[in-house]
Amino acid sequence: MASSTQSFSTPAKGLLRQIGLLSATALVFSNMIGTGIFTTTGFLAGDLGDPWLVIAIWGVGALIALAGALCYSELGINFPSSGGEYVYLTEAYGPTWGFMDGWVSFFAGFSAPVALAALAFSEYLSYVFPILKSTNTMSVGPLEIGPAQLAASALIAVFTVVNFFGIQFVSSVQNVLSALKLAVLAGFLVLGFTVGKGDWSNFSQHAVRTSTAPIWEQFATSLIFIFVAYSGWNAATYVAEELREPEKTLPRALTLGTVFVAILYGLLNLLYIYATPLEQMKGVLRVGSQASERLFGVDGASLFSVLMAAGLLASVNALVTIGPRVYYAMAKNRAFFPAAAHVHEKWRTPVASIAMQGVCAVFMCLTPFRDLMFYVGFLLNAFAALAVASLFVLRKRPGWRTLPVVSFAWPLLPVFFLVCGAWVAVSGLLLRPSVSMTALATVALGAVVYKIFLAPKPAESKA
Repeated sequence: MASSTQSFSTPAKGLLRQIGLLSATALVFSNMIGTGIFTTTGFLAGDLGDPWLVIAIWGVGALIALAGALCYSELGINFPSSGGEYVYLTEAYGPTWGFMDGWVSFFAGFSAPVALAALAFSEYLSYVFPILKSTNTMSVGPLEIGPAQLAASALIAVFTVVNFFGIQFVSSVQNVLSALKLAVLAGFLVLGFTVGKGDWSNFSQHAVRTSTAPIWEQFATSLIFIFVAYSGWNAATYVAEELREPEKTLPRALTLGTVFVAILYGLLNLLYIYATPLEQMKGVLRVGSQASERLFGVDGASLFSVLMAAGLLASVNALVTIGPRVYYAMAKNRAFFPAAAHVHEKWRTPVASIAMQGVCAVFMCLTPFRDLMFYVGFLLNAFAALAVASLFVLRKRPGWRTLPVVSFAWPLLPVFFLVCGAWVAVSGLLLRPSVSMTALATVALGAVVYKIFLAPKPAESKA
C-alpha cells in the first residue's frame, strides 16, 4: 500500500455530506463547459474535412468520457476523501505518482487551461476590437507576442489579484458568470435554429483537409482536442467526501453531467455547421462569432461575441480559484511544495499558490493556442488513463466495493478507456511529436523535482 500521511479510505472529519445529486450534476456540467466548445470545431474542420466526422468525433469523445466517469465512480466510492486522481494514484502507485498528478495539474490541469480561456476571451472580443485578433502577433522563436497575449495576461493578472483578497466575492461573481454562460449558449441554440439564416446543405459539403495523415490516425489525434473540451467530467470526485450517499450520487452525477454536456455539444456543433460550410470554418478559432454572423448578421454577431467572451470569463475565474486550493490541499499533506500551503494571515487565502499559478499562466499565454491545447489534452489523457488503470491494482484489495455498471462484462469498460487513450497517445506522438515530447518532458521533470526536493530521505523512511 502506498505510504501517505492520511488515510484516503475514510472521509476527513469536519466536512458535512451536504451535496445531493442535483448540485453534484450541476458541478460536473458547469466544470465541463469551457474553452473547448468555443474554439475546437475550426481545428476539426481542417483535420477531418467531413461534417459528419466532425459530429461523430464529439460523440466518440462523449463515450470515452462516460467510460472514464463510470470507472472514476468506482474509485470515488472506495476513496471518499476528496482529491480525485491524486488520491487514486497515491494509493495505487505510491506518493511519487501522487505528486506527479499535482505537478501535471499545475501545468496542464489549471495554468494552461487558464491561459487558453484567457486567449479565447481575447479572440472573441476581437470581433468588436480587431486589434486583439490572434493574427496581429509577432513570433519570437516558438512564442507569440501581441495585443491578444497582452490582453489575456492582463485578464489573468486581474483575476489572480482579486483571488488574493478572499473567495466570497469571487464565488458570487462565478455564480453570475456561470449562469450567463449557460443562458448565452441556450439563447444561441434556440435563436440559431429558429430564426437564424443557416443552410442544411452545408452537411453535404466537404472541406479540403489540411492534414495529409490517414483519416483514422488524424481522427485519433484530433480526439485530444475533444478531451480538453470534455475535461471536467471527473469534477464531482474532488468533493466526494461531501456527497450524500456517494455510492449512488457519484456515479449518477458523473453520468448525467457527461450526458447533458454531450447533448449540448452535439447541438452546438450541428448549429455551427448549419451556419457555416466546413471549408469556411477551417482554422477559425472563434467559431461562435463566425456562426453568429452568418445566422444573425454583423450586429447579432457583435452581441453574441461579447456575451461569449463574458461567458469565457467564468472559465478563467473558476480555474484561477480552484487550482491553488488543489495545490494547497496537497501541500498540507506533504505531497506538494510546502510554500503552496502558505495562507495569508489577513485574507485567509493560499496566496503563494495563487501567485505561482498566475505567473505560469501568463507565460503560457505566449504559446500558440493549438499547441497549448494539444499539450493539455495529451497530459490529461495520460493521467486519466493512469487513474483508470489503477482499478486493476486496487480491485485486489480486501473489502473493495465494486459498481455493477463497471463489473458488468469486466474488464471491458476500463479496457475500452485505456485502449482509446493509448490509440490517441500514439497517434499524437506520430503526428505532433514536438508538442507530445514537451508534454512527456514535463512529466520527466516532475519526477526529477520530486526526487530532489520532496522524496522522503532514507532516515525519514525508517522513522
